[in-house]
Amino acid sequence: MPENATPITIDAFVPVSPAGAWAAYTAPEAITQWNQASPDWHCPWVRVDLRVGGRHVARMEARDGSMGFEYEGTYEAMDAPSALTLRLDDGRRVHTTFISKGAGTRVTTTFDPEGTHPIDLQRLGWQAIFDRYAAFAATAG
Repeated sequence: MPENATPITIDAFVPVSPAGAWAAYTAPEAITQWNQASPDWHCPWVRVDLRVGGRHVARMEARDGSMGFEYEGTYEAMDAPSALTLRLDDGRRVHTTFISKGAGTRVTTTFDPEGTHPIDLQRLGWQAIFDRYAAFAATAG
């Protein structure tokens, strides 16, 4: 995380239980359905070892094949279906909570920004992915 950078928070409301929201967020077959910020990207595969010390690896690729990368980290904390923390391989922290609210779940992620892209662009990109997650969770759960 860049020096003096404030963590970024994004959130979404999904009309499913915390357990349903958790499943849509953590199951590899679900992640490949929603994990892209725009239609010109996709997530062709994901590996999830859902336990403290387990690894999370998601392949992100441009649909035209021009570029791609792995988003990788290790789970540091887990309290299913309420919260999980992922430490990315570059040292940044991603913490997600699943809080029951009325007829659904408020899912909130706070993450450390990286130092390459503007903060607003990072927030917009992560929120776009989160919006796709919420839409998927609403239909899956």
